[in-house]
Amino acid sequence: MTNTYPALAGRTAVVTGAASGMGAATARLLAANGAAVALLARREDRLKALADEIVEAGGRAVAVAVDVTDQASVDAAAARVRTELGRVDLLVNNAGVMLPNPIEDGRIDEWARMIDTNVTGALRVIRAFTGDLLAAAADGGAADLVDISSIGAHVTFPNYAVYGATKAALSHLSASLRTELGPRDVRVTNIEPGLTDTELGTHIDNAALSGELDGMYDALGPLAATDVADLIAYATSRPRHMNLRQLVVLPTRQA
Repeated sequence: MTNTYPALAGRTAVVTGAASGMGAATARLLAANGAAVALLARREDRLKALADEIVEAGGRAVAVAVDVTDQASVDAAAARVRTELGRVDLLVNNAGVMLPNPIEDGRIDEWARMIDTNVTGALRVIRAFTGDLLAAAADGGAADLVDISSIGAHVTFPNYAVYGATKAALSHLSASLRTELGPRDVRVTNIEPGLTDTELGTHIDNAALSGELDGMYDALGPLAATDVADLIAYATSRPRHMNLRQLVVLPTRQA
């Protein structure tokens, strides 16, 4: 157990997309600093392995398989989280998918998957836990909603139009929710990472675009998932009256 962010001790967090990348790194860091963490994703085997790792290190974690594109699955997951860990006061909306292709290809299958995961999926999870966050804030504690968007929300890249549109929607949603939840002491933080070394790139089914991304990794040197996790831990460990509302983090060479 580390004590880099002592304000996180005793908090109860939900992290979506926790099976790998930024989600897994965030869960590890929150747990290492004393938060109980619910690990949400589709790949239950990976979640169980991560939960075991956290528990063996002295932390508290529960693996909860969920598909954020399915309302019943999200509802069941939220009920299990409350049964196992109690009321949630920190939610990290990290689940997402990136499927770039030229718009002229008309990949409606990919568009639907990105919209349902990156936007509607995030909304489903927010709906499931907003009551918890508001109750925690009303009781005088810290309460945080963290949405993981992307630099693609406002920087355009060819072939990433639909992905960028979903992330722009998430960034705007965060800003709008801040007007609803901020006056009730729930902080909403939107984080927009640039090039980051995660599994997102492995979802790409276009060999040319996959190679292009590999070239960017070589040229720019991507962020690590742990870099973004550290930013999440920092933002959510500030005094409860302070909201780091919008954080853009890029590899130095990408800037």
